[in-house]
Amino acid sequence: MALNFDLDETQQGLQNMARDFAENEIKPQAEEHDRDAKFPMEIAKKAHELGLMNPGFPEYCGGLGLGIKEEVIIAEAMGAACTGISTALGANMLAAAPLLAVDDEGINKRFLAPMMEEVLFASYGVTEPGCGSDVAGVKTTAKKVGNDYVINGTKQWITGAKYANWFYVLSSTDAAAGHKGLTCFVIPADSEGITVQKKEDMMGQRASSTHAISFDDVKVSEENRLGAEGEGFKISMKAFDKTRPGVAAGACGIIRAAMEYSKQYAMERTSFGMPIAMHQAVSFMVAEMAMKYEAAMLLTYKSAWMIDNGTRNTKYASFAKGFAADAAMESATNAVQVYGGYGYSREYPVEKLMRDAKIYQIYEGTSQIQRLIIAKELFLRNA
Repeated sequence: MALNFDLDETQQGLQNMARDFAENEIKPQAEEHDRDAKFPMEIAKKAHELGLMNPGFPEYCGGLGLGIKEEVIIAEAMGAACTGISTALGANMLAAAPLLAVDDEGINKRFLAPMMEEVLFASYGVTEPGCGSDVAGVKTTAKKVGNDYVINGTKQWITGAKYANWFYVLSSTDAAAGHKGLTCFVIPADSEGITVQKKEDMMGQRASSTHAISFDDVKVSEENRLGAEGEGFKISMKAFDKTRPGVAAGACGIIRAAMEYSKQYAMERTSFGMPIAMHQAVSFMVAEMAMKYEAAMLLTYKSAWMIDNGTRNTKYASFAKGFAADAAMESATNAVQVYGGYGYSREYPVEKLMRDAKIYQIYEGTSQIQRLIIAKELFLRNA
C-alpha cells in the first residue's frame, strides 16, 4: 500500500471535531483542572458522547474500531489544549492496548464493551516502585492456586487508578524465567485485597489522577489471564507499539500550542520599537518549533500508518515517541523564553506547557529507552 499521510474526508471531520472540542471544552477549563489537580469527569462524559474516548475499541464491543491514525488525530488535538486532561481521557486506550493486541473476544466483551455503554475508566499497571523502564524487572507475583491466581505486589505511577473499573496488571508467574516468566491479567478494581493509595502531587499533567496500587492476596480467575503464562512481556511490548504513536501525538500537541502561543505573543510584544517577532533571536525559536512540529507529526503518522497496515512499527514508534517528547520539552522551554518574565508566571499559559511536557520524556519508556530500542533495532535486527 502506498505511503499516504493525508487525511481523508472522514479523518478531516474527526480532526475538526476533536480540535473544536479541545478548544471549547478542554482549553477553557485547563487552568482550573491543573491548579486544583481536578479529574476531568464532566469533560470525559462529553467526550464519550462524541466518540472521542475509546476510539480503537472493536465493533463487536460496540466500539468504532478506528485505527491508530485516528487515535493520533484525537490525541494531538486534545494535547494542544491540555495534556493532563487528554491523558486522563486517553488512558483507557493504554489499558486496552494489551487486550486489543491479544484480541480475546470473550475478555474484550466482558471488559471493553461496558466502557462503550457508559463512562468507565481502566488503568495500565506495569510500573513498580523499583521497576520503571525495565519492564522485565517486575516483582509483583501471581501464584496459581487451583483455577485461580493470587496476586501480590505494588504498582506505582498508575494513571487514573482511583477511577478505574479494572486494571491491566503484569505479574511474575516464574521468577527464575525472567521476562519469559511474566504473565498478564485483567483484574476488576473492586477485587478484595486491592488498595489504591494516596494521590501523587505531580509537577505537570495534574488533571490526570496518579496513584500507587497494592495487591494483597488478590484472587483472580484463570479466565482473566490474558494470553498464556509467560507471554506477558511480549504482550506488553506489542501494546507499546500501539500506544506510543498516540503518546507522541500528545507531545506534538504541546509543540503546536507552544508555537501558537509564542507566535501570538511575539507579534504583540514590542522591544526596541518593534514586535519581538522581528528579532532573529526570537523568530528563530518559533521557526524551530514549527520545524520540529512538522517532523514529529510525520514520524508519528508513519508509525501509526505502519501498524494500521499490519507492519511492525517498533523502531518507528520509538522514533516518533523519542523525537516528539524531546521536541515538546525544547519547544515548551523556548516558549517560556519567548514570553520572558511573563512566561515564568502562572498567569500565562506557557509555564504549564513546560511542566506538562517533561513527563513525555519519562513515561511509556524514557527518551533514553527509546534510543536503546532504536539501537537494538539497528544493530540486532539490522533494520
